[in-house]
Amino acid sequence: MTELILFNVFNGLIVGAFYALMALGLSLIINLTSVINFAHGGFLALGAYIAYELIPYLGFWGALVVAPLLTALLGLAVERVLIRRLYGRDPLYSLLLTFGLAYVFQDGTRYIWGAQSLPFQVPGWLTRPLSSYFFFLTGYRVFMVVLVALAVAGLFFILTRTRLGIRIRAGTLDLETVSALGVNVRILRNLNFGLGIYLAGLAGVLAAGLLGLQPTIGDSLIMPSFVAIIVGGLGSLFGTLLGGLLIGVASGIATVFVPSASEAVIYIMMALVLLVRPRGLLGEEGMNL
Repeated sequence: MTELILFNVFNGLIVGAFYALMALGLSLIINLTSVINFAHGGFLALGAYIAYELIPYLGFWGALVVAPLLTALLGLAVERVLIRRLYGRDPLYSLLLTFGLAYVFQDGTRYIWGAQSLPFQVPGWLTRPLSSYFFFLTGYRVFMVVLVALAVAGLFFILTRTRLGIRIRAGTLDLETVSALGVNVRILRNLNFGLGIYLAGLAGVLAAGLLGLQPTIGDSLIMPSFVAIIVGGLGSLFGTLLGGLLIGVASGIATVFVPSASEAVIYIMMALVLLVRPRGLLGEEGMNL
């Protein structure tokens, strides 16, 4: 029983890391642009498929580096051509646009690569268990957790120690004042959107190695990612990280005792948090770091 609980808790931690990585990208975009990006899961899938195409030429490690960057470049182009036109309008317009864009991405990947699951090559030594007792602790699972932790640390470093990050944080509080101080808000929004999409692309490459590669790979992660933002608190990146990990672990533990409620527990947790603290666990006006 103990091994089963540990297995599901660790699985929940891994899934929660995906939720957190996705949710941090979503939160970055929402905080600065007020765009609810339903296409985030589609960008995740594109990152995975780009890595799939690059692996024969660059290997897994090269694809892991390049694919998220190419996904971010695509995100920059989408923001420049489509999303930028909707700033200042009712958020419903951007929601509908990204919702439709998600279907375009999904059907596009299905048309190009097919609807069937494709094999995603991960270095063989990463797939081996680290010990016979903790058979579920493979090198790849531990690697994913470590890489997500490094990515999150890198994001917080950018937001707290670089000029771009400081401007992004200031823009979430008062974009008009930031613009009045001479900052090009268009470029700032564009780079912020690209940074959020980079996180989605990175999550896509990692998820493909664990879940397999299929056009709907982002669908199972997008809604829990929104829940993570709500649980952690809109405007709080640290809260978003905490929310993602909490709902992932809660889902893993629920799988042990009530398997049929492993998904429902995520939304039950969201409802309970909203009843006690409507702003979320760490939600405040603006961004809380």
